Amino acid sequence: MLFSPTACARWYHASIWPILAKHRACSNISDKGEYRVATSIFPGEKPDRLEEECAVFGVYSTTDDVARLTCFGLQALQHRGQESAGIAVGDGDTVTVTKDLGLVTQVFNESALAALRGEVAVGHCRYSTSGGMGNWTSAQPHMSAIDEVLIALAHNGTLVNTNRIRADLISKGVEFRSNTDSEVACQVIGYYTRETHHLTEGIKTAMEMIDGAYAMVLASPTALYAFRDPHGIRPLCLGKLPDDRGWVVSSETCGLDIVGAEFVRDVRPGEIIRINDTGISTLQAIEPQEPRGCIFEYVYFARPDSVIDGQSVYQARRNMGRILAREAPVEADLVLGVPDSGVPGALGYSEASGIEFTDGIVKNRYVGRTFIQPTQEMRQMGIRIKLNPLPSVIAGKRLVVIDDSIVRGNTSKKLVDMLRSAGAAEIHFRIVSPEVMWPCFYGIDTANQDQLIAANMTNEEMCEFIGCDSLEFISLDGLREAVGDAHSKTFCEACFTGEYPVALPDSITKNAFLKKS
Repeated sequence: MLFSPTACARWYHASIWPILAKHRACSNISDKGEYRVATSIFPGEKPDRLEEECAVFGVYSTTDDVARLTCFGLQALQHRGQESAGIAVGDGDTVTVTKDLGLVTQVFNESALAALRGEVAVGHCRYSTSGGMGNWTSAQPHMSAIDEVLIALAHNGTLVNTNRIRADLISKGVEFRSNTDSEVACQVIGYYTRETHHLTEGIKTAMEMIDGAYAMVLASPTALYAFRDPHGIRPLCLGKLPDDRGWVVSSETCGLDIVGAEFVRDVRPGEIIRINDTGISTLQAIEPQEPRGCIFEYVYFARPDSVIDGQSVYQARRNMGRILAREAPVEADLVLGVPDSGVPGALGYSEASGIEFTDGIVKNRYVGRTFIQPTQEMRQMGIRIKLNPLPSVIAGKRLVVIDDSIVRGNTSKKLVDMLRSAGAAEIHFRIVSPEVMWPCFYGIDTANQDQLIAANMTNEEMCEFIGCDSLEFISLDGLREAVGDAHSKTFCEACFTGEYPVALPDSITKNAFLKKS
């Protein structure tokens, strides 16, 4: 058996059972540990954009409060996942984890952080893409025991071949506590570390076995590890704390900024970085493949103040707007950006077109996930809980409205209705991404193809459905031009093209695509 009785007892008693007991007392927790989480403002409504991925963060320092730094890092990365948050800390002897459903600030307070003392920490905030949503056991970091030694793993991305690996591990006596691909990765690392007696070898073996997209951070009692899939689909970067106080790894550079770490470089595809009391070491564990970083990071997922692969996200979004003005001009009075991700593109469109930019849509920044069940009348209001137009600004005006993407079209339709009600004379929708026509299997929660409006309607039909006067998307070549400062010139563009860089098994795709007539 992979789990030793002593290690299991220490793990559950010190870290998990008290938390689980607290959760079971909550009204939103079922006897099976299921937590009902809304993915839209109103439960039951499908979101009209690609849902965020997850975020990972890690710190190694012998002088700093690593749990506190990790908590701040996760707050900077909260936009990547709001379902759960967790931090694991290694103190030289063992690893202790605290995790819960909710936002980072809901999970961690002073007393929770004070209990997490050590020199190495990894953290995670989650948006569920694999293994179902709202289940406490799916919260990360995941734990694995190697004889008497615990490890904790946090993962951003999605693995595509875990069913076979899970079955093999179960046949070897490994126990699983969730249905997530991330736990499979953690357990396979633990198993092969026990076989090889070297954690780096265990990670290397796991990387040779698993397929898909992953950026992972791992804490042992004494060391921090960071590693990335051979295509580099999901982002991960390395930073250094001032005065040689330690090292930081983060999904985005904004996580480095909040803790005062200096950006060093991106973790290379297929690379393992290890940081401990002897310093930092690297291993090219598996052969890197053609770079395929997710191009949608620049469109929507990443924070605008982040830099990914050398490309400023904010500047990329300004570029998208400028290029869109060139590709899809229109006569209008005002340019509006749908807050927040549409605003940089709107500024770029305004700059290139000469049409005035204005703040014509106000966003309520204090509305997040809610468990409040709406009345039917409230459900009709829908989007107004988050966004509200300014009639005094837009009444009688011809508007160019810039948004990051259209997935299902339902939110765009409601937004157009609101703008019409506020007196807009014309509404010309301009989208800074190409048409989303294919589902993602690498860490983004997209709908099946039959729910993607662009896969089922022509541009004219979408325009009529949404109710706007015109609708145009940036071209794929235009999007590539907008991210021209990125070091890599090839990206994962599967949601636009249907060309997937990692082969997908039939078990994953069988119900995802439109049936050919």
